[in-house]
Amino acid sequence: MKKSLIALVMLISITTMAQNEKPFRLQGSLKNILLPAQKVYISYQSNGNNVLDSVNVTDGQYSFSGKLTEPLLARLRIKYNPGVDGKPVKVVGGRDLITLFLSPDHIDVSSIDSFSNATIKGSKANDEYKKLVTLLKPVNDILAELYPAYNKASKAKDVAGAKAIEAKIDAQDLELKKIYAEYVRNNISSPIALFAVNQAAGWDINPEIVGPLYAALPESARQSASGKNLGDRLEIAGKTAIGKPAMNFTQNDTLGMPVSLASFRGKYVLVDFWASWCGPCREENPNVVKAFQQFKNKNFHIVSISLDQPGAKDKWIDAIHKDNLTWTHVSDLKYWENDVAKQYGIRAIPQNFLVDPQGNIVAKNLNGEELEKKLSEFLPK
Repeated sequence: MKKSLIALVMLISITTMAQNEKPFRLQGSLKNILLPAQKVYISYQSNGNNVLDSVNVTDGQYSFSGKLTEPLLARLRIKYNPGVDGKPVKVVGGRDLITLFLSPDHIDVSSIDSFSNATIKGSKANDEYKKLVTLLKPVNDILAELYPAYNKASKAKDVAGAKAIEAKIDAQDLELKKIYAEYVRNNISSPIALFAVNQAAGWDINPEIVGPLYAALPESARQSASGKNLGDRLEIAGKTAIGKPAMNFTQNDTLGMPVSLASFRGKYVLVDFWASWCGPCREENPNVVKAFQQFKNKNFHIVSISLDQPGAKDKWIDAIHKDNLTWTHVSDLKYWENDVAKQYGIRAIPQNFLVDPQGNIVAKNLNGEELEKKLSEFLPK
């Protein structure tokens, strides 16, 4: 009986989604483009699936068609015929790529002199997206200078310089979120309002800010695939906010023995999400090791959850030894589908949660010296 009910619910969901699908058509034209065009690719994400399609360019014309359940951000990329040396022409960002919003309309994309120099008509969602891009431009211009500077400092192993630039990047990211949030407040019925709320949310949702924005969206937006996904993320964010009890979990350690968070009740515990393949995680590990060495005998422990991939147990264990991570480690080796990561709404790593002896979250995402400073507030020196 239950199996039949589940099948019926799935059928209703699929049918409803199909009924909400609306067709779109994108017609593109190329004029005065010196390199001979061969193909145009389109890529976007729909209902959690990555969609990639391509069409040939014929007499400077190309077209795509499909069905959408909601407006979606997409990317177009052009591919040219090989050069006279037979080698493929490398993609250049400011010349060969177009970012636009697809919507259930007839969309015209006209590229003149270069593929990226495009005029887009027919998509109400894209018209709104252009307005939003204009609002974001001052901050994005600053970030365009900061990122290369950060990379340069990192390559030069200028730790202090990279850290200072990183702080500036974080400040500009906050400005971007403010712009997205303000756009939503002023354009709640916009076809890209849900997109803007998602951008304001980022990977670490603040429910107090994002919750009211989400609640103000039209019902149709909240009931869309992206809307339901954001609703689920908001619910988890509420459960993992500072002051909330940390959700218990059980996962196997490197020896296959089950370990539960509840077994450490009575201690301060850092619930740390990382992976052996994660560069920023490995760079942060020395800071975590330093804090652990300082406080491990003062009622403090760490439980690290690895988002390593299936079949990568050796890489996980090797990274533990190389980085001298002498605390508790668990994983189900499911990559981003790690059960605990999904339970805690993890969409980026490294991330962490500091849990007090009563099992409540008292801080989160402590990096660098922040972890030591926060632990010093709770534990005797």
